[in-house]
Amino acid sequence: MRDSVINLKSEAIAVRRYLHTIPEEGFKEYKTSEYIYNYLSNLGIKTIEKVATTGIIAFFPGESKDETIAFRADMDGLSIDEENAWEYVSTHKGMMHGCGHDGHMTILLLMAKYMVENHIAPKKNVLLIFQPAEEGPGGAEVIVKEGILQKYKVKKIYGCHIMPTVEEGTIGCKSGPLMAQTAEFYINIKGKSGHAAVPHKSIDAIMISAQLINALNNIISRNIDPIETTLFSIGTINGGSRVNVVAGEVHLSGTMRAFDEETFNLIEKRLIEIVNGYEKAFDCSIECKVIRMYPPVINEPQMYQEFLSYLGDIPYKEVPPMMIAEDFSFYQREVPGVFFYLGSKNEEKDYVYGLHHSKFNFNERILLRAVELYARIIEG
Repeated sequence: MRDSVINLKSEAIAVRRYLHTIPEEGFKEYKTSEYIYNYLSNLGIKTIEKVATTGIIAFFPGESKDETIAFRADMDGLSIDEENAWEYVSTHKGMMHGCGHDGHMTILLLMAKYMVENHIAPKKNVLLIFQPAEEGPGGAEVIVKEGILQKYKVKKIYGCHIMPTVEEGTIGCKSGPLMAQTAEFYINIKGKSGHAAVPHKSIDAIMISAQLINALNNIISRNIDPIETTLFSIGTINGGSRVNVVAGEVHLSGTMRAFDEETFNLIEKRLIEIVNGYEKAFDCSIECKVIRMYPPVINEPQMYQEFLSYLGDIPYKEVPPMMIAEDFSFYQREVPGVFFYLGSKNEEKDYVYGLHHSKFNFNERILLRAVELYARIIEG
């Protein structure tokens, strides 16, 4: 690692730990946005723009005026009560940076500082994207719809995510599908309540829900090629009021995920068809609402091979695809992109807690590894 990057270690600690104390909800990252804007302004960067309500972008012109490489960091925190005992814990009650976004932002801020202080003249334009609301409802889609990629002539985009399942300082990635397409579904079954002693005068929503759950859980096993990796899971069920009353209403909700969009569409289609069938079969009313979240994260193969060429002496591990989701996928629908993991697992220091855990933490020195990698990419 070059000395100019190593020298940023104390800055990495200071910036990340301050950001860690001010986690904020998506599209409400006001303090975070102000800090980022001021940090970039103090570096003397000429082109800084506010986007997507609380997002910030910084633009560095390169030798090639018609081609830009973008790098993205997410900004929002999570609605979690932090259980760490560090001196830099969250000062915002009920909010925590439990998914590494404080680290992601720090990487791009250090990138900006590195470029300015070392007078880097990149071959291609560089765009740093500080994006709000990754945890929901999805700031990436908003930035895409605002035309930022077109405005700045972005041709490629990179993003990373700190990952506690990958060894500290190791880069994890793969070609093709890395994360899944996701959707949430909400099902309301409305039957007819009545006394349990005369069930024939009622329409039992609990009985219907039991049979419906069994049918829905067969969608994947009986409709999807077993070679395909998919997921269908019902997470909540609520209904009934008393032991001797037939329930007139039951509410179900869950998630569905797949790496292939055609497969995903089939799962959704069968969900709706089965629900409609049970509505007719049991003479009840069933409302089904599917809310599509994020597309699949798919790393473009040619760009992935190029990405590997920049690693050099940086430890690397090819990782399996995961059923988690990321709105970085909205960028990849517009331009080729590579999303990778920055390993944070360190059992000796107890950096082993998973993403979204109340004790999630990491060593800031890993952030320098990402800065080094990004520096290699922009210097080509």
